[in-house]
Amino acid sequence: MKTKKIIRFMLVLFGTLFFTSLQAQNTGEKLPYDDPAFKGKIERTYDKSKQAWPELPSLPKGAPNVVVILLDDVGFGMAGTFGGPVPMPYLDKLADKGIKYNRFHTTAICSASRAALLTGRNHHVAGSGFLVEWATGFPSYDMMIPRKTATFAAALKYNGMNTAWFGKNHNTPDWETSAVGPFDRWPTGMGFDYFYGFNNGETDQYHPIIFENTTPVEQPKTPKEGYHFMTDMTDKAISWLQLQKSIAPDKPVFMYFAPGAVHAPHQVFKEWKDKFKGKFDQGWDKQREITFKRQKEMGIIPADAKLPARNPDIQEWDKLNADEKKLYLAMMENYAGYMAFADSETGRLLSAIDKLPDADNTLVFYIVGDNGASAEGGLEGTLNEIKALNGIQSSLKENLKEVDKLGEYGTTPHIPVGWAMAVNTPFQWCKQVASHFGGTRNPLVVSWPKVIKPDGIVRDQFLHIIDIAPTIMEATGTTFPDYVDGVKQVPLEGKSFMSTFTNAKAPELRTQQYFEIFDNKAMYKDGWIAAHQHTKPWRQDVAPGFENEVWQLYNINEDFTEATDLSKKYPEKLAELKKVWEEDAIKYKVFPLDDRGAARLSVPKPSPLGDRKSFTFYEGAIRIPETAAPNTKNKSWNMEAMVNTVDGKKDGVINALGGMDAGYVLYVKDGYPTFVYNYFGTETKITSTQKLPNGEASVKLDFDYPGGGAGKPSKVKISINNKEVGNGDIPATIPGRFGLDTFGIGEDTGSPVTRNYQVPFKFQGKIEEVNINLL
Repeated sequence: MKTKKIIRFMLVLFGTLFFTSLQAQNTGEKLPYDDPAFKGKIERTYDKSKQAWPELPSLPKGAPNVVVILLDDVGFGMAGTFGGPVPMPYLDKLADKGIKYNRFHTTAICSASRAALLTGRNHHVAGSGFLVEWATGFPSYDMMIPRKTATFAAALKYNGMNTAWFGKNHNTPDWETSAVGPFDRWPTGMGFDYFYGFNNGETDQYHPIIFENTTPVEQPKTPKEGYHFMTDMTDKAISWLQLQKSIAPDKPVFMYFAPGAVHAPHQVFKEWKDKFKGKFDQGWDKQREITFKRQKEMGIIPADAKLPARNPDIQEWDKLNADEKKLYLAMMENYAGYMAFADSETGRLLSAIDKLPDADNTLVFYIVGDNGASAEGGLEGTLNEIKALNGIQSSLKENLKEVDKLGEYGTTPHIPVGWAMAVNTPFQWCKQVASHFGGTRNPLVVSWPKVIKPDGIVRDQFLHIIDIAPTIMEATGTTFPDYVDGVKQVPLEGKSFMSTFTNAKAPELRTQQYFEIFDNKAMYKDGWIAAHQHTKPWRQDVAPGFENEVWQLYNINEDFTEATDLSKKYPEKLAELKKVWEEDAIKYKVFPLDDRGAARLSVPKPSPLGDRKSFTFYEGAIRIPETAAPNTKNKSWNMEAMVNTVDGKKDGVINALGGMDAGYVLYVKDGYPTFVYNYFGTETKITSTQKLPNGEASVKLDFDYPGGGAGKPSKVKISINNKEVGNGDIPATIPGRFGLDTFGIGEDTGSPVTRNYQVPFKFQGKIEEVNINLL
């Protein structure tokens, strides 16, 4: 009898636990949901049984479509919609039927802002303390978004919403972007059904490195035929959206639309940059004043706001010589043209959205920049952005040679710091500098015709990019689960600001927020902000150390632009905020602080190649990222290719790494093996004195590096069947990264390493294998 009671108790307990698990499933405490119970009846034969289809997850009735648009490297004072010098009629149109926000904040850097956006957690918590390419082996800086901070897209997808990502993905570790993955940190592993874009901080817009889901694909036409990636990705986004609504018009969808614009390289067709000819002749100092005045007139900033003093590192415009003005004006005209082009292409997407059957129930977030405008082009700007990122500044003379081609195919320009500061008006500083609003404050426009009725009132609640995720969850009637894919989740750290959609005077939701990038740090609390500016983005070789930090203090309820430092007047308030920053730094995993600049590029990182020194590749090994390819920089190495050719079919690429900015390539032209080393646009060419023989042959390259530091001159020798047939000197070598393009065997995908052939210049013969040895 006792045994029966125990069994009965266990059955009741099991039933309770089972019912509880079903409740957890139905309330969204874990995702994906358990398979639904079968509600039909099963007998011995079908005719006595009753079928019942499983009920698949779906969003609550009336849930909206959601579109998040995120531009790249745009200053607060760039877009005409917010008082800037670049007309953006499509952004204007969206703002006219929606609302504008003037106190929305990012993290001050690309990868970090995007991780915070997608996960709804602070960027350090999401493992994204800085940039993918600058990752270090600490949990907050390894750039490997942990499974415990799943994206809100995953939650939407598991609740039955189709999801797609177009454009820039700067959240997959670049050593994981090869054909061997792993793929769980690619967009398709982070909650997106479809991805069309590039895995990097940037790409050549005329020769992009494109992936469709996890498969590399090549652009459909050439730059001469009018190809530009922004147009391509917009076409794909519109097609995806239209297909979704053609099949299931009532089913809501989520789209993340993230152009590379206007991140460098600033590449745009001539007709776009020509629209701005002469528009900036007043120079960057006067432009700040013009923008500042217009922002006040438009009500974007308070009437009593003060314009902070010009950064003392920036030369006064009137003291520049004629050549400097000529170059810097051309760079700004091109940059503005790129921005206007981005608005035009984004406008095509917005026009397509307006034609949806449920257009009025489409919630659009248009975030105008993932940080402030970039000063990474240096004080003088550059026409080779990869060169600048390697810490090497181009001369004025070098840049002027190409000024008429600036922005067109073959150039990868970046504006000088003076213009970056000007388009961050009315704030101090720029991208990377998380201590001040020039780095962290970006315009935001939100439209949702069914809910938001335009009232012309600029929303001034203090918001952060982590607040987007919970706002979307509330708008779609979903909650973020405790578990995703079996992993206990860190709670969302953002807060929904949906209350501001219908109430311009909704109470403040975010009364406290820390900031940190490169030890540029700030602490906002209850209208006050303490700020420590640590590094200068145009001096990556300078690390000032962590002692004797100088902090400023601003009351931004009274000083919108951080123009008046109150640190000496209110030392107790400054001390209070510094203490709160330290507390938040521990809470949100900020440590260890790291102010190293370009040196972080060369920090050893994981690689699918492991610690091997010898590698064998076969024909068809293409689109391998630099971090997953043999690291031939700053060392001696050799390569031997075993090829098989016949008369008239000997030409083509054997091995290429990099592109038009920097790289190397071993190829055969007119039968002669040739090696070209591209040092930031300066090519050294070494050609064999003998042709390849018919049949099987060995082509060997010996690269002799002297050691003694990075970027040193080297010697190269070419051999055919172990007989030397050519040699030469390389005057200088790449110290850090080759840049935008990838490694490949048998063809040169993307932009060409050299202008001596047309890509992909596929090898005509047979490549049996290519062996590379690091010495």
